[in-house]
Amino acid sequence: MKELSELKPLFESPTIRPTFDYVHIILSLFIFGKNPGGIGRYRLKDELQIGSGTAKSLVKKLKDVSEFIVVPDEGERKGHVLTEKGHKFFAKIKNKIPLLEKADLTFLKDIIIEPENVNPYFCLVKNATKKIKNGIEQRDAAIKVNGSGATCLVYNGKNIIFPSKFVNNNSEEQKKINQKTLKYFTSKIEKAKVLFEKDDVIIIGLGENPQISRLAALNAALTLF
Repeated sequence: MKELSELKPLFESPTIRPTFDYVHIILSLFIFGKNPGGIGRYRLKDELQIGSGTAKSLVKKLKDVSEFIVVPDEGERKGHVLTEKGHKFFAKIKNKIPLLEKADLTFLKDIIIEPENVNPYFCLVKNATKKIKNGIEQRDAAIKVNGSGATCLVYNGKNIIFPSKFVNNNSEEQKKINQKTLKYFTSKIEKAKVLFEKDDVIIIGLGENPQISRLAALNAALTLF
């Protein structure tokens, strides 16, 4: 996706390459987007599960290199907010990933292999079914950010199903998720005022805490760009 290539300048450095990754940049935009009143780098550090130095570097790059964020009033120090340029770039990302939020484990027990001690997050990735091969790339992307895994589901225009390559029995009934879970996801997507279309992909990220699960889901989603 060409939007990610626009972020390459954030990784340029005459000395040491920054320790943040694309997923931290994209997630920070989601976080700034949900906090129009401003958010500081200490809270951002906790949200992104990164160190203080990495958070400081990321904020500086977002402010000085990409000009995606700014401190609106230096006197009040309420934190950074998205600039007009930041909002425009974030809108491009939202066109591909319009939804990223905490999932209710109650509806996922039939999907997640080990449903204990997980804090699932899910995201919707538009028109991405053809990018899924065997799910290993998405799982590895989740593990790369300390997640415990990621589960991919696809929408065929009628039902939410496991991709054919994920199940031994390729019958339609075997691939479909249960109606209770289907209604859960469709209601969440409708509530977010997002159009749910054929070939959209739902990715469920898992981790030891909600922040890591969110990173896992989003990093897995970026493999579909």
